[in-house]
Amino acid sequence: VQLQASGGGLVQPGGSLRLSCAASGRTFDSNAMGWFRQAPGKERELVATISWSGGSTYYADSVKGRFTISRDNAKNTVALQMNSLKPEDTAVYYCAARSQNLPMAFTVYDYDYWGQGTLVTVSS
Repeated sequence: VQLQASGGGLVQPGGSLRLSCAASGRTFDSNAMGWFRQAPGKERELVATISWSGGSTYYADSVKGRFTISRDNAKNTVALQMNSLKPEDTAVYYCAARSQNLPMAFTVYDYDYWGQGTLVTVSS
């Protein structure tokens, strides 16, 4: 089972990036998924999470209204659209999945599968 995150890079403040997470090895259409981030010297924190169906989402206050999480179960992918990026959004972003048939959750301890991370740098 693998989660492969991609789409990170360098962007100016106010810009946009779209992160993608591709799952392989099995389908994840029964798994809640999440995006986390970890800035240097800080703990890993939840950015957004989405239910297995895509019908429910949750965002950290710091990204609400700027980021959008979505999933395509047919393609076994989860995306994070990031708009109006700020320097404080700079971090390594990780996608993660819970075990099957569990609801959305909000801490790193609730997720069983992790991708390798993709670096997002917001700087002028």
